[in-house]
Amino acid sequence: MTKVGPQNPAEDPTQFASRRAARKTRRAGSFRERSAAAAAIPKPAAGTAVLSVPAFAATAAKKKRKSSLLSTAVIAVVVPGLFATVALPAYAFAPVADTADIEASQALEEYKATDAQTVLVDAGAATGTVARDSFTATSTEELAAERRRVALAASYSAYTGPTASDYLANPAYPTFDLNSVAGVGQQYLGTPYVYGGATPSGFDCSGFIQFVYAQFGVALPHSVSGQAAAGTKIAIADAVPGDIVIMSGHDGIYMGNGLIMDAPRAGGVVSIRPIWTTSYYIVRIGI
Repeated sequence: MTKVGPQNPAEDPTQFASRRAARKTRRAGSFRERSAAAAAIPKPAAGTAVLSVPAFAATAAKKKRKSSLLSTAVIAVVVPGLFATVALPAYAFAPVADTADIEASQALEEYKATDAQTVLVDAGAATGTVARDSFTATSTEELAAERRRVALAASYSAYTGPTASDYLANPAYPTFDLNSVAGVGQQYLGTPYVYGGATPSGFDCSGFIQFVYAQFGVALPHSVSGQAAAGTKIAIADAVPGDIVIMSGHDGIYMGNGLIMDAPRAGGVVSIRPIWTTSYYIVRIGI
């Protein structure tokens, strides 16, 4: 395709000038139309501000900022109010402290501070020991022994046999022997103590010795001092079973190894037990 213009030598110069004039005419007509349209717009009254495009945009932005600030202010006021409304029941429910309890507590603290007792303990005071109590049960053997004792005591209480005087007249054991004396005496273990008693229905200490020795034909008085005077005092190391143990107001038959067989006291029975004191001496009968 061939371009048309001044640069094309083949084109007629007059034609080119005509077209350029036509374009100018069209542009001038368009300008007049725009000018006429602008003139047709009514002018604002005097004193009225006319906003240009940039000014209008600034005004719109300013209104938008005011609206945003107003929304923020409303939120700042409403939201704390909502929280306050929610928290209000909790504050309203807070219990009031009981003044009576507070006063009682304060009085107790004051009492402890002013009226507390103080105990001073000597540094050299001995420390006590604590022991746990223990419990024991009676065995079957102990129960059987108690039944035998009761039966024996009942038989002694009904005793109608020979007395010491009867035995002196007719001794059960004609031959006197200290060891035999200890053996005969054991026949009466469990006999109850009876003050002034001298038979198996009940013995006191000297009555027991008197009855046993009488079975060997040996006559002894019914008293501690009389029996002590009837024998010969010997060394404790030389004592043998059958000798007599003399104490203040009490006596019994020596059983060897530091033991005595005696009628002890009211509520007791004839028994064998360790000698409980060092204030005693030994007498022997028959020497």
